[in-house]
Amino acid sequence: MAKQNRSAPVMQAVLNAVGDRLMKGDESLIRIPEICEATGVNYGSVYHHFGSREGVIDAAYHQMFTTLAEEDLETLHSVSVSSQSFEEYLVAMQGLIGTFASSDVRRARRALRARIVAASMMRPELRVLIGATQSRLTNELRSIVEYGQEREWLNRDLSAHAVAVLIQVLLVGRTLDDVSTTPIDNSVWEASMVIMLGVILARS
Repeated sequence: MAKQNRSAPVMQAVLNAVGDRLMKGDESLIRIPEICEATGVNYGSVYHHFGSREGVIDAAYHQMFTTLAEEDLETLHSVSVSSQSFEEYLVAMQGLIGTFASSDVRRARRALRARIVAASMMRPELRVLIGATQSRLTNELRSIVEYGQEREWLNRDLSAHAVAVLIQVLLVGRTLDDVSTTPIDNSVWEASMVIMLGVILARS
């Protein structure tokens, strides 16, 4: 157990280094000897822990995917638990729509999540990791929706599961339009999302 505890931060350094490189370029450019040199981690230790070069890349992709999704989840959770009234909740949610829709940072986050999902289609082991994590995250988001329904802020006629999926579609799905040569104007998108929010809310 002590050995495992010592190895965790060491392997985390490897994942961080691989993740940094994946953010900047294609996975074909990843060289494990270079990662070992940059992190000071023994070559054999990396392969012992992750099994293969592909195993290291899968683990890094999975970490990136999980981190991005959990950060969004925490933001939504914070809005739910901190709001003291429906009006406060409404203002906070409308603010989130603008933040999630418009910034360059959000555009880059959407693109990265879509890239990881696309990579998992050709990497069976990564798909298993992503699939299990996605299921967990959707269930956690469904709990957040159910909390809103219990407080009569969100429409109780709608499936909490369906709303949880829809929220994720809104967070990530705009990636398809991001690559368009004629993308929708941010103001038009935000206005439309506010209208859609009115359907999800218990009161509009």
